[in-house]
Amino acid sequence: MTVAIREVNGLGPGERKTLAEELRLQLADEIVRGVLAPGAALDETELASRFRVSRTPVREAIRQLAASGLIDAPPHRGAVVARPSEERLTGMFEVMAELESFCAGWAAERMNGAERRTLEAVHEELRALIQSSDPQRYHEINEAFHSTIYAGAHNAYLAEITLATRARVQPFRRAQFRNLGRLAKSHIEHDRVVVAIMRGDRSGASVAMRSHIDTVGNEYGVYAGSR
Repeated sequence: MTVAIREVNGLGPGERKTLAEELRLQLADEIVRGVLAPGAALDETELASRFRVSRTPVREAIRQLAASGLIDAPPHRGAVVARPSEERLTGMFEVMAELESFCAGWAAERMNGAERRTLEAVHEELRALIQSSDPQRYHEINEAFHSTIYAGAHNAYLAEITLATRARVQPFRRAQFRNLGRLAKSHIEHDRVVVAIMRGDRSGASVAMRSHIDTVGNEYGVYAGSR
């Protein structure tokens, strides 16, 4: 059963972007889970009717999905569901692991006291969510955890390209949280990163983060293989 996404008249630009993001997340989830199969058409009018919104946020959601490689949307042709090849997806996770490794390493050296306390607080919030078995909420706070580390590296360009790469990999990162026991394992991996950052251990933080993202990629492979 489709859950309608409500659109309110007079939305500002930021609010409309949020609506498009909600659409993107729901469609991405359906694609990754196989509800929308490869080759399935994504008609803007049909999607707008289904979610009870205008075509504007649908169009933006489709643009975002195309950027992540989940759909093909060539100019002047209808969008269809795609799936990156195994080779391309592996490459995406390899780059993601290196970028996040840089972020964690520099964060260990450059984070100030307030940023370290924020990281610890988000880490503890994730710990509390493990028992809730709510993959979606864990995913949302997990994004904040990683973003805190990007910002703590104090390199705006690195943060920019890391966020851009994460946007492409995000649906696959999100899907792996559905694996049994994955939330607890993810938190253990995070803990190694946090401990190294708190110690100012650049090498340790870098290695721990790279290992974490490598594991995320492997966990997605397990998830995809079980579909």
